[in-house]
Amino acid sequence: MPDEEVVQVMDAKGFLSVFKERKPVMAMLHLKGETPDEVLERAKRELDLYIGGGVDAVIVEDYFGTYGDMRRALEYTREAKSEIVYGVNCLNIDAMGFELAQEFGAAFVQLDSVVGHVKPRDEEALEAFLDLYRGRYDGCVLGGVRFKYQPVLSDRTLEEDLAIARGRCDAVAVTQDATGQETSIDKIRSFRAGLGDFPLIVAAGVTPENARESLKIADGAVVGSYFKDTYHDDGEVSLDHVRAIMDAVRAVREETA
Repeated sequence: MPDEEVVQVMDAKGFLSVFKERKPVMAMLHLKGETPDEVLERAKRELDLYIGGGVDAVIVEDYFGTYGDMRRALEYTREAKSEIVYGVNCLNIDAMGFELAQEFGAAFVQLDSVVGHVKPRDEEALEAFLDLYRGRYDGCVLGGVRFKYQPVLSDRTLEEDLAIARGRCDAVAVTQDATGQETSIDKIRSFRAGLGDFPLIVAAGVTPENARESLKIADGAVVGSYFKDTYHDDGEVSLDHVRAIMDAVRAVREETA
């Protein structure tokens, strides 16, 4: 993408100001394990690897685990790893994501969708829900639009839904269709065109090879599968993979400074 197309984002709502570095990378804590103790011990190891590898934040998510696992991981992170920014994604139960984030002092909540995934008649209720919980919560919201695995029930255009999303969250997350699948440059560009200078995060499929092109358009990334030794969500976190992503991102930061 030509340099003149690089967007200078005006982060009016403060999501990007949560992080110490530009183009932040948020790593997933998927909470895998057979027992609560095993899940927590794995989360501790992964936190050490992520911090050692230089990521900018972690997201505690019940991808494999439970609500109880999230509570234990968040309590540990707050008490033992307060140097890292952390967020929360309570899958399928957005209200509890807000509650956990508020209780444990998370900097942001990730919601897989903030518009277009409910029937048009339910959009008013969704807006009221988000207004209620955003009013109760001190942090930011990273909200998906046309997000992986989410239904698209909207009767509006993408541009119209992105305009609505700007009022419902503090940054928009974009993905392709599945976990670990590369988010196409065309889709990232279409979201940037619809959002203007609003913060945009690529939330799936970022690799060292595509980081430059993706992050010259977008403002940050959520990474899960690439950080695993198998490059799949059920693998073990690899420090080499973490460093490879972060090296690529640092190069983008220098190029776009």
